[in-house]
Formats: sequence, C-alpha cells, structure tokens
Amino acid sequence: MNNFSHIIFDLDGTLTDNTLGISKSMQYALEKMNIGGYSEEVLKKYVGPPLQYCFRDHFGLNEKETALAVDYFREYYGEKGWAENKLYPGVPEMLEELHSSGKQLFIATSKLGKFARMVLQNFDLQKYITDMEGADYGGTHSKGDLIRAVMNRNGIQPGKQVIMVGDTIFDIQGARESKIPVTAVSYGFGEKEELLAMNPDFYAENVGELHNILV
Repeated sequence: MNNFSHIIFDLDGTLTDNTLGISKSMQYALEKMNIGGYSEEVLKKYVGPPLQYCFRDHFGLNEKETALAVDYFREYYGEKGWAENKLYPGVPEMLEELHSSGKQLFIATSKLGKFARMVLQNFDLQKYITDMEGADYGGTHSKGDLIRAVMNRNGIQPGKQVIMVGDTIFDIQGARESKIPVTAVSYGFGEKEELLAMNPDFYAENVGELHNILV
C-alpha cells in the first residue's frame, strides 16, 4: 500500500479531456499561419505537450512564427477552447476522496496559468487543490520547472511521500528531474508504448486504477 501525502497532477489528459478545445485552437492557429496539409490525427498527437514544442518541432516554425502561432492559439482558446472540455469519468470522486483523507493535491500543467484556473473553476475542482503552477507566456519552463515550483513554494521535499501523475513523457521526465516517483496514465494523450518505455513507477489504464494507486 502506498502512502502519498502530496500528489501533483497534470491537468489536460490526466484530469480533463480537452481534446476538442485544444485541437480547434491549434487548427485556428495553423489556419491563421496559412499552414495546411495536416490531419486530425496530427492535431490529436500534439494535445498535451507544450505549445511551443508542437509548433516549432512538428511544423518547423522559427522563433518569431512560433510566438505568433501561440498567440493565435490562445486567442481562440481564451474565448472558446478552454470550455470545450470534459472531466474524465471518476475524477471528481477521486479528488474528493483524496482531499477528504488529508492528502494535499496540486497541479503542474503546461497550460497557461490563467486558463488552468478557468478550467478548475468551471468544474469546481479548485476546492480540492492546495496550489497550482501553470506555464508562463513564453513557454520557457519545462515540466520539471513547474513541478519544482510547486514543491519549493509549499516546502515539499523529494521522496516517496510525493508523486507526480501525468499522461505524457514530459510528465515522466519532469518527475525524474525533480527526484520524485511518477504514475503514467494511458487514457490521456500520451502513447502507451512511449510511456511504458520510460519505466514509470506506476501505471494506470483508467481513473479507477489511478485512484487505487493514490489512496
């Protein structure tokens, strides 16, 4: 039985399914940049990683173009995309039980901080969350930076009492850099094979399995 007192969650792909909103925001940005010839599957693949990584590494945009594409993305996302979202089944019940049992819950997300707060408030999840760290406007912070910001601000020391939960290799990398265990979840946006290849400490196929790991 595990005894985690501090649990740090990713947001998109871990607690909420924002596939529709993020895909539409990316599509809007690419259309504004006059970029075509991509498939819906390509858009879905880049739901989860940092925006700058998606535009720069997949679509080959330079620094200035990437910044403009991110602005276009946030233009749509701030108006509509953030609300084109849904909770994964079982998430509210899991967070309520973990919170009620005395565990401290946190968010470390590559989503812009103000948008993350809007999502948490929309689903009334903020009542369970002790603290949150979101991405900055420039996307200069890695997932490890975000995790450590939460830990440092709340006096959390690396160890087996704290765990990161996320759906992408960036979450696993960030946890490793922060010297804490990590649970990978396969129901989000990451590829199962890629996640397992990184040997996460724990692995969950659905929210029910994740709940059992964290209680």
